[in-house]
Amino acid sequence: MDLDLRKVRYFVAVADRLHFGRAAEDLHIAQPVLSRQIRALEHDLGAPLFARDSHGVRLTGAGTQLLADARPLLASAHAARRRVAVAARGSRRLVVGFRMGIVVTHAVRAFGVDHPDVIVDVQRLEWDDQAAMLLDGRVDVAYVRLPIDETGLRVTPLFTEPRVVVLSADHRLAGKELLTEADLAGEPLIWHVDPHTQPTRHPHPTTGHFVRGVEEKLEHVAAGRGISFLPRSATAFYSRPDISYVPIPELTPDQVCLAVAESRESPLVDAFLAAARAVGETTARAAAEESEV
Repeated sequence: MDLDLRKVRYFVAVADRLHFGRAAEDLHIAQPVLSRQIRALEHDLGAPLFARDSHGVRLTGAGTQLLADARPLLASAHAARRRVAVAARGSRRLVVGFRMGIVVTHAVRAFGVDHPDVIVDVQRLEWDDQAAMLLDGRVDVAYVRLPIDETGLRVTPLFTEPRVVVLSADHRLAGKELLTEADLAGEPLIWHVDPHTQPTRHPHPTTGHFVRGVEEKLEHVAAGRGISFLPRSATAFYSRPDISYVPIPELTPDQVCLAVAESRESPLVDAFLAAARAVGETTARAAAEESEV
């Protein structure tokens, strides 16, 4: 039996909320209708997806597995609709995503030599939307920074760059020429977090704040709530008198990769990937030069 994507979308709404009433409000449908659709999906799959009792609603083992599969499935379907619409208009257009500090100009120019008729747009990505924007087709190919949920993606390492520690200007270590991880022992850490996964990497045990976006991170640091880390090139875009950046050479470098959805089959995407790899060293040097300006 074919999987009904509308029912899957309803399932994800309930799984995110773990509440049928609030999910129905989000979907702008009546709660009894939503409940019937979920029961129909459970019947289609031959497995209960939610356990309902006096304590509320929770996912079963089957529901947990479906939720893991459902997000890339829905994103892929949305991306297919988007690409069909673009093809119907007859436009030749490529959208390239990039994270802060990564210069894509060299790859765009190299790609344009053989594809002068293709319009290349660029789209800045944040930490928590890198994978989502690739999977749902908002960008065709992207320069991403690890870690990233690689489910449904093809990810190819391109280059690394050093990271720096971000301190408030009045921090006891601000203004130092270099720091080590030992210098930062016990400091509360402010890190990015994906809304669907918990952070898995940080340089030392800490209880810190979860944030989205560099600007929010810097506000917490400037207020003295903790320290954080940025790739060296990103610091060129955020010069603030209340923030200090200090190199920390022993820290694992930031990994920049090229990423594309596994379902994305396109000669234009392949051509851009080849161009980006060919000028990878130039892109890395440009990122280094940005941080020295």
